[in-house]
Amino acid sequence: MATCATDGENNERTASGDVALPATFRKLVCTKLTPHFRDAVSIETVPMLKPGPQEILVRNRFAGINAGDVNKTAGRYNRADKPPFNIGSEAVGEVVGVGSEVKNVKIGQGVCCYLEMGAFSEYQVIPAKLAIPVPSVKPEHLGLLLSGMTADLSLRESGRIKEGETVLVTAAAGGTGQFAVQYAKLAGCHVIGTCSSDSKVEFLKGLGCDRPINYKTEDLGQVLTKEYPAGVDVVFECVGGEMFHTCLHNLAAKGRLIVIGFISGYKASQIVAPTIQPEETFRLLGKSASVTAFLLFTFADQWQESCARQAALFAKGAIKVGVDRGQNSERGAFKGVESIVDAIDYMYSGKSQGKLVVEVNGPLPSPGL
Repeated sequence: MATCATDGENNERTASGDVALPATFRKLVCTKLTPHFRDAVSIETVPMLKPGPQEILVRNRFAGINAGDVNKTAGRYNRADKPPFNIGSEAVGEVVGVGSEVKNVKIGQGVCCYLEMGAFSEYQVIPAKLAIPVPSVKPEHLGLLLSGMTADLSLRESGRIKEGETVLVTAAAGGTGQFAVQYAKLAGCHVIGTCSSDSKVEFLKGLGCDRPINYKTEDLGQVLTKEYPAGVDVVFECVGGEMFHTCLHNLAAKGRLIVIGFISGYKASQIVAPTIQPEETFRLLGKSASVTAFLLFTFADQWQESCARQAALFAKGAIKVGVDRGQNSERGAFKGVESIVDAIDYMYSGKSQGKLVVEVNGPLPSPGL
């Protein structure tokens, strides 16, 4: 278990090149349960941590932003969550401290940390066994964690996609959607992707999407009825609301609609989940079609295999990782823990493209400088 250390230095590097730790650091903490993220959190300055025997201390460089961060601070994932508690589930950074019993992780090594709450923090202590080594501390590596695994495993396990099928991905230009498009293409499928701007249409074309649809300028239902009269075999659906019903109505015989989430209802005071109407049930019955749901945490036994599979594809250039650091937001690139609330708002504005990340800490100076 991590303990507090108060004898840190303020310099980033010592004369020998080692990282010198500050006495304190900042982190974002949930102090109130509400779906309004900005009201739910506050920044705290706390003493530097020291890793326990089987833990490591990581200086977070980039943190990943996810739609579910709002659900976490609303108390929807775990009824036992009582403020204050740490938040943020994805980070990539540099190891700056190791416990006495840690043998397979070294100081200076780049690692990804995930599914251990506390990524919205300048420094973080995690169990060494949860650290994924990475060759460099780049934000692209974050995309292959929650987002990449969700796309990979949901299409395989829940969607059971096959070569030659038609796959529809909603919010296709988002952090998770971009991977669903690419993995469906790698499986030999024809891919349709919805998005909200012409720039995102071009982004999707660059990923190999066969039919990008800007739903702001085209009616999704009309396009599907006209261009895909036989229906869609698999839907990767994470928007909810009217989008969910349009997709359900356009399923093919034996079609599968995978509910990944319903981001359009997350910020409501009461969760707004899609519901299937009686006439839609008969529609499903008549087609032997189905609606299923996917939650990454229930497939924990396949995480390691999925990460390895994705890493191999990324290494050989078979998949792309689009990253949005907020450079096109009104305030510019997101930097520092204080900008995380702005990043959440930016994501829910529908303007983000690719995996949304925040630069929590700047780069360390080179050794000897």
